[in-house]
Amino acid sequence: MSLLGRDLAIDLGAASTRIYAKRKGIVLDEPSAVMCDGRTGKVIGYGAEAAALGAGGRTCWPVSGGLPADAELARRMIRHFLRKVHWHPYARPRLVLALPGDSTPIDRAALRDVAYEADARTVRLIPHALAAALGAGLSLTDCTGHMVIDIGRDSARIAVLSGESVVAAGSVPYGGRAVSRAIARYVEREHGLQLDDAEAESAKRRAGGGEAEVVVRARDPDTGRERDLALPVQRIFEVTAQPIESIARAAEETVERCPAELAADLGVRGAVLVGGGALLRGLGRRLREALCMPVHRAERPLECVALGLGRCVDELGLIGRFRGGRT
Repeated sequence: MSLLGRDLAIDLGAASTRIYAKRKGIVLDEPSAVMCDGRTGKVIGYGAEAAALGAGGRTCWPVSGGLPADAELARRMIRHFLRKVHWHPYARPRLVLALPGDSTPIDRAALRDVAYEADARTVRLIPHALAAALGAGLSLTDCTGHMVIDIGRDSARIAVLSGESVVAAGSVPYGGRAVSRAIARYVEREHGLQLDDAEAESAKRRAGGGEAEVVVRARDPDTGRERDLALPVQRIFEVTAQPIESIARAAEETVERCPAELAADLGVRGAVLVGGGALLRGLGRRLREALCMPVHRAERPLECVALGLGRCVDELGLIGRFRGGRT
């Protein structure tokens, strides 16, 4: 392999980072986590390694909403991941990244700067919604309307696309973590027990599977002891209604900003769910009821953005056709 490096796509997510290598597919999928020593602040692990260290330090999540929240830690994390993929410290790849639809020129510059400082040779930015749509298998060659609802860790993004451009977009600061936190707050408020992130996430994904209850492992904050707790699924739906209603309302407002003919298309074609939050059981049904349109989950919701960016790496001609692509 040339020391200049291969062409890569990076899906820089708040929860996970995925790297797609040209003609090879997704070659890295790790948490967007950096572990720092609690006393010195020195970085002691990245990605899966940071998650495995557990209580060995302070876990930082340097990405939020697809953009660097901590530029220095994000740069170091990306560089670490790139070197894992290349196995050579001097490789300088050409990168394709997703640019959130609500980003500002300052956000765009920050994302590019972090990528260049992580040793990228060139950087191309693709609108996030287009990457998600490509990865979900939507056809963008006609002028009919498509809706993509991407529910990430920190936020949900909604976009209506026609052809190869975004016609309308919206976002809310409610993602999968907001739903999990609502469940954890309910357990603490009504039972006086604490749920860790993993248990709240598990309860969120199992709710809606047809059972009347889901059992979680909760901890008594006074004694430190853990015990099983059965949570009624109906109560889980009730306490998580607010973030889901906010997502549905943002989707409705996005549709209202569309031309009438595209809104009519959506009534037939509906919306596709992508992102980690799409795995919440029963979410599609709840959004169908709120939006009065078909809603289905993409085949590989977690990987849609990475796969869409990967198509741009495999077919470089796509980049020039998309509005928003930049060197």
